[in-house]
Amino acid sequence: MAFGVADTIIAGRYSEGALAALSVGAAIFVSVYVSLMGVLQALLPVWAELHGANRGSEIGRSVRQSLYLAAIAVVVGMTVLLLPGPALRWTQVPADMRGEVEAYLAVLAFALAPALLFRLFSTLNQSLGKPKLVTWLQLASLIVKLPLSVWFTFGGAGLPAMGLVGCAWATLCVNWAMLGCAIWLLRHGAFYRDYQLWKRIEAPDWRQIRLFARLGVPGGLAVLVEVTSFTLMALFIARLGTAAAAAHQIASNLLAVAYMTPLSLAIATSARVSFWLGAGDATRARHACRLGFELTALFALLYAGAMAAFRTPLANVYSDNPAVIAQAAALLVTVAIYHVADAFQTLCVFVLRCYRVTLAPLVIYCTMLWGMGLGGSYLLAYRGLGPWPAMQSPLAFWLMSAIALALTALLFVALLRWTMKARAR
Repeated sequence: MAFGVADTIIAGRYSEGALAALSVGAAIFVSVYVSLMGVLQALLPVWAELHGANRGSEIGRSVRQSLYLAAIAVVVGMTVLLLPGPALRWTQVPADMRGEVEAYLAVLAFALAPALLFRLFSTLNQSLGKPKLVTWLQLASLIVKLPLSVWFTFGGAGLPAMGLVGCAWATLCVNWAMLGCAIWLLRHGAFYRDYQLWKRIEAPDWRQIRLFARLGVPGGLAVLVEVTSFTLMALFIARLGTAAAAAHQIASNLLAVAYMTPLSLAIATSARVSFWLGAGDATRARHACRLGFELTALFALLYAGAMAAFRTPLANVYSDNPAVIAQAAALLVTVAIYHVADAFQTLCVFVLRCYRVTLAPLVIYCTMLWGMGLGGSYLLAYRGLGPWPAMQSPLAFWLMSAIALALTALLFVALLRWTMKARAR
């Protein structure tokens, strides 16, 4: 996430046009990357249950089979990133912005494979209760990413200024370095030896891969709907001008930073719930879920309050343009409400996967986030909605999306309660 924060600040300091192009390019890349990451992240309950049931010897073969799923994900993702033209034309992104966006995405297409494989490594560690190693690797990568992004973007020491695409080149270099470190650790780390990861890879076991797909594909599609309901805002807002697009990028980046805490708590909670379900202890699984909700509520309210109270200073970190700062600060009050709803629905959907509930969340996402959220936002912004005239402002998108996400969170809480009661019976 800090990669995105760094790129947003650096692009904003480079030029307003680069920040606006980043808003569109990042929206497309995040839609692809996070959706495919959702497919792979859905494997966490599988490995956590094997770990909880003391069936560690089966984990190695399961991980090797997951590589086939990862390969499919890489091919699909690279195709979309290398051919973004239809999406840019459909959302009417200004023609003068498209060239920079396409160049940015072309570089990130080749950073996708190491990023997804590193996510697989991260998911394995989370399922085994060893997330700190991944944390240290990512912190180290940030130390490399920051100076590389500045150097490639602004130039210096004989290197010409690349602008926005320089941020993408820095990401590509760091992603491959992170994957190299992960492979070395898997090969030489004493912790991984008992899981027999380095046996010769077997032929595709389609029964196992279908099991992965039944969890991963609905999960990935649900994430796709959730993320695109958020990121497509950037593409629709781009037609309002560079100041509006830049303000939206600031608001969305701050929201994404705040989202890392509920996402982390959701991953941790689902890992423990799956572990105890695998161990046959439903009571401890429910206790882990309850603790996750308490922590999520605490941090969500804390972050929402900070975004609302410090909205102008936060916007000023990203830009020195008064028009951009004013628009971004106006958005952050609604963004704070959005964040609270986002935190609760994220925890619910991760825990529901532990109970193998994946299709119902997908249906709810499609109806609420695409229908009410994105569709309603577009009408309120450009056509008018009922008695309200067209707002012609990014605020329309954030208002409708916040309402849709709050209703989604309420439905997910009710679904999770019903699922856990049914499991107890």
